[in-house]
Amino acid sequence: MEKERKRQKKKGKTAGLVFLSLLLFVGAGALVVFKVFTVEVVEVVGSERYEDDAIEEWLLDDEYSWNSLYVFLKYKFQEPKELAFVESASVSLKPPHTLQITVHDKELMGRIYIDTMGQNAYFDKEGMVVEMSSEEIKGVPKITGMDVDKIELYEKLPIKGNSVLRNLLSLTQILKKYEMTPKSIKYGTEGSYTLKFGKISVLLGQAEDFNAKVSRLSKILPKLEGQKGTLHLESWSENTTDITFEKSG
Repeated sequence: MEKERKRQKKKGKTAGLVFLSLLLFVGAGALVVFKVFTVEVVEVVGSERYEDDAIEEWLLDDEYSWNSLYVFLKYKFQEPKELAFVESASVSLKPPHTLQITVHDKELMGRIYIDTMGQNAYFDKEGMVVEMSSEEIKGVPKITGMDVDKIELYEKLPIKGNSVLRNLLSLTQILKKYEMTPKSIKYGTEGSYTLKFGKISVLLGQAEDFNAKVSRLSKILPKLEGQKGTLHLESWSENTTDITFEKSG
């Protein structure tokens, strides 16, 4: 009996020591997390629509966001709340004090202003309306002259005419390809397209040879910098040299 009592007592001491060691280990770990993983630097990459401070404020949005490990783990298990013009965002940790936020902007090919709503409908390369906003985003062409019914968010632009939307999307993608951003794209009554770059109007004509015309335009436009007038490309093809520029006062 005495031996059994001593054995139980020894066993109890051992269990107590293990429990105490575990508490100390957990406490030390908590102290490390509390003291070491503090946010001192936030690096934002990828966003062209928002300032770094706006992205930081968007994601570091609760009382525990001073802790870098907490923020990292938070966005490992949940999606950020929605932010206009942002497709997605991810957070990585550069231990222990630096968070890197990688932002992927929504791809915006153009915008159509809806007078009755006082809103711009921003659409992507598929013609899908990805954002509605009163804000005018720099570098996104305004589309005018389109016959558009009621526009719904996350639905395709309801542009009348079987080929009109297809041609518009083709033109906007070709302009992107050549890194050209007109202020506006006007669709005419006879299916013609006019681009506006500053004080220069470019008449492209109907939806044909867009790639060749925009390629040619990319070489001509820099030479017209500072001028005002109309550039005629509507009758131009790769087999002609029929290009004129009408200066205006």
